[in-house]
Amino acid sequence: MVHGRRSKIYPAFVLLARRDPFMAWTQAEVRELKEGRYMIIDDEPCRILSIQTSKPGKHGEAKSRIDAVGIFDGAKRSVVHPVKHKVQIPMIGKHQAQVLSLTDTEVQLMDMETYATFSMALDAETKGQLQPGSEIQYLEALGRRKITRS
Repeated sequence: MVHGRRSKIYPAFVLLARRDPFMAWTQAEVRELKEGRYMIIDDEPCRILSIQTSKPGKHGEAKSRIDAVGIFDGAKRSVVHPVKHKVQIPMIGKHQAQVLSLTDTEVQLMDMETYATFSMALDAETKGQLQPGSEIQYLEALGRRKITRS
């Protein structure tokens, strides 16, 4: 206690998020995961497609095979962990933004909550759908952003 005040105790992921807001994640056991949720595999945030759990053996514990797809790169990944193993869960933010300007390779956006402006690389599938002044939805995880709905 310092001068009669109680000091606050934060979990590790909160301290990590305060130190580096782009690397925010929490932990969960494999048995707590569900399809459609997210986890970090090879430092890439991934959406879980399927989970198969085996029965425990005579001397071993149950294991789970998790199939997932990367949010930003679209690559399929598969991992096998014991059900009591702790994995990282990314803090994913879904935000609204307004398109300020377009070029051939990037788009400049303004967040509708914070009014912060930023630029993102423009991929081929969203290039024809965006117009200056329109609103879009984007995901933000581990310091990276992706347009999800235009």
